[in-house]
Amino acid sequence: MVDLLQPATALLASLAGRDLSSRELVAATMARIHRFGPKLNAVVTVDVDGALAAADASDRRRTDGTQRPLEGLPVTIKDAFDVAGMRSTAGSPAYAHRVPGRDAAAVARLRAAGAVIIGKSNVPPLSDDWITENSVFGRTLSPWDPAYSPGGSSGGAVAALATGMAALELGSDLGGSIRWPAHACGVFGLKPTWGLVSTRGHVPPPPGITAETDLATAGPLARSAADLDLALAVIMGPPDPAGVAPRLDAARRGDARGLRVALWSDDPFAAVDTSVRDAVIHAAALLAGAGAQVDDEARPGFSFGDMFEVYALLFHAILAAGLPEDERQALAANAPRFPADDRSHAALRARAARLDVARWQDLQKRRQAIKRAWDAFFQRYDVVLMPPAPVGAVPHPQAAVAERRLIANGRPRPWFDLLHWAAPASLAHLPAAIAPVLRAADGLPRGVQIVAAEGADRTAIAVAGMLEALGCGFVPPPGPFGDLTSSGTSAASSPSGAKTMFTVFSG
Repeated sequence: MVDLLQPATALLASLAGRDLSSRELVAATMARIHRFGPKLNAVVTVDVDGALAAADASDRRRTDGTQRPLEGLPVTIKDAFDVAGMRSTAGSPAYAHRVPGRDAAAVARLRAAGAVIIGKSNVPPLSDDWITENSVFGRTLSPWDPAYSPGGSSGGAVAALATGMAALELGSDLGGSIRWPAHACGVFGLKPTWGLVSTRGHVPPPPGITAETDLATAGPLARSAADLDLALAVIMGPPDPAGVAPRLDAARRGDARGLRVALWSDDPFAAVDTSVRDAVIHAAALLAGAGAQVDDEARPGFSFGDMFEVYALLFHAILAAGLPEDERQALAANAPRFPADDRSHAALRARAARLDVARWQDLQKRRQAIKRAWDAFFQRYDVVLMPPAPVGAVPHPQAAVAERRLIANGRPRPWFDLLHWAAPASLAHLPAAIAPVLRAADGLPRGVQIVAAEGADRTAIAVAGMLEALGCGFVPPPGPFGDLTSSGTSAASSPSGAKTMFTVFSG
């Protein structure tokens, strides 16, 4: 029996050693999807014929010695990215039957490296939520506890990885959409340096727009730090072969000895649940025990509140630009009723909807000052450890977005506080890796966010690998989702709210 919960690097080693064929690996993965698809609703579109044909081609290449870096490895793609010839909905009824004719740039790189694209993983509508549910495919459940969400917007991706339905995943991140679900579901993730991996072919923005969106990144999700490094090497680069290659520095340290670590485990502006803070502190203690120099008082030269205001205004302006004009105008009309110093989420959304050129330029000046502060900070530190989010995984919300609340330390917090700890790295275009750390009292995973200097993605990944070596690796979820031995492939009844578990697309 193939252990589908191994890291991708281990599966590739088995393929290279001819311990199994790509067809066998892909067929086993398909069986896994058939088994858990109806239960979790993570992988929502599967191209059976195309995947098996690609697997056979991979086996032929291995035989004739022309294999490529990801040859024969089964991967799924977040349903925000275009995959040529495969249903690509972005979780929206407007695109429910859309079948693009070409791959997104990062998807094309995966395919060119020999990856076998088996299907698409579920997303919220237009990737615009921190849970994963839409009217096209329904709700995705966490394999750790079906009462909880795996997070979003890359929620289907992490649920697929955690249960062996994919060896690697391609996700995207504007407001924590790689980092939050990786933390909530106990897998590794990387939000790369902005511009390192092209988002061309990602929806949103609408199909056909080729400009890279500020703050938005594409990046890998995986079951090990080495898998992140493997995937990043494949997907990084300009969207066009003739483009300028982006900067990617070598890792600053090979092990924890002498590693300079800043610890930012909480902030008065951005309250963090004790269970999350404990995981971040535990990660720092593990690194310190292995020889790292940890400073729990180090901070970059700006306040969290000032930084978050700049980020949130840019973030909400990007979202507002995609709204129908009447909705954007209605949001903007609310701005005058908020005081100028109001940093509530409602005030920031309203002000962002009415940004003019002068205010946009002022935000960019403030952002550049923050980036300079980060540059100075990373002259003294290799990485900073911080929470991936203010809380751990959340139960499936029953309320509309405006009425939702998080619970941190027993107290309700605004739903949009999920943006807080996404902001530092996203605003300054910094790389941020997520590593799982421990299980909290609720039995669910907690992770740590590892932020490094711009272009130092491999340093962030290396520190995730150090933590992995110190015991912070991927752990399969309990019960049947982490069990590779029990049989059964029949479809189960649909969970509440799920309309379609998965579709088989053969086109």
